[in-house]
Amino acid sequence: MKNFFFTFCIILIYSCTQVQQEKQPDTIKTEAIEEKKSFPKLEPNRYNVAFLIMDGTYNTEFTAPFDIFQHTQYRKNIKQMNVFTVANTDYPITTFEGVKIIPDYNYVKDSLPQIDILVVPSAEHHLDTDLDDKVMIDFVKQVDKTALFMTSHCDGAFVLAKAGVLDNVVSTTFPSDIDQMRSTFPNLDIRKEVLFVHDKKYITSAGGAKSFEAALYLCEHLYGEEIARSLAKGLVIDWNLKKVPHLVINK
Repeated sequence: MKNFFFTFCIILIYSCTQVQQEKQPDTIKTEAIEEKKSFPKLEPNRYNVAFLIMDGTYNTEFTAPFDIFQHTQYRKNIKQMNVFTVANTDYPITTFEGVKIIPDYNYVKDSLPQIDILVVPSAEHHLDTDLDDKVMIDFVKQVDKTALFMTSHCDGAFVLAKAGVLDNVVSTTFPSDIDQMRSTFPNLDIRKEVLFVHDKKYITSAGGAKSFEAALYLCEHLYGEEIARSLAKGLVIDWNLKKVPHLVINK
């Protein structure tokens, strides 16, 4: 009887172990994400600013405007900004430089808040395969219908162009990619020798460190020069819009 009981216990332990081993890693990851998923707290009466991120996003084009806009939360008597990230996944994305970022919202399945300002940082494949991502392009088109501003940095302009939202406005992109953008979208009016362009609700910038300046410009447009200078000072940036090569077509 003792031998039977011992054998039964061994079989039971082995069976439980096998079930755990056979459980797919993806299933385990998914369950962990579903258990831990939480959304950022968005304060009312603020601009909701969404950053569209994906694998290969470049750090500077993401972090520069994120820093500027997030710091509005420390300024009084203005309509501050809620900042958050959106992606097509719940898993961490990896930037071009190797930083891992957990997206706040999955635009494929989550219920998203109203997006007042969309920021499209440049990513590694914005000139090629990302432009074939119909779900992402459709997401940009949908946001454009109600957003107050649509902005891009560096090659993020290619995404806006593919979505068709730049068809009737002047734009710019990363300096060495302007010719390629003109070739890819021959009907667009794309300007050189400017660091950013503001036409209607569209602001496109050359990217890189100049992403700070395009973001500061939007803050000056919304809040005035004093607030923009304050935000710049907090990040040790000598901000003077008059010294920045830019083009404003229609505000």
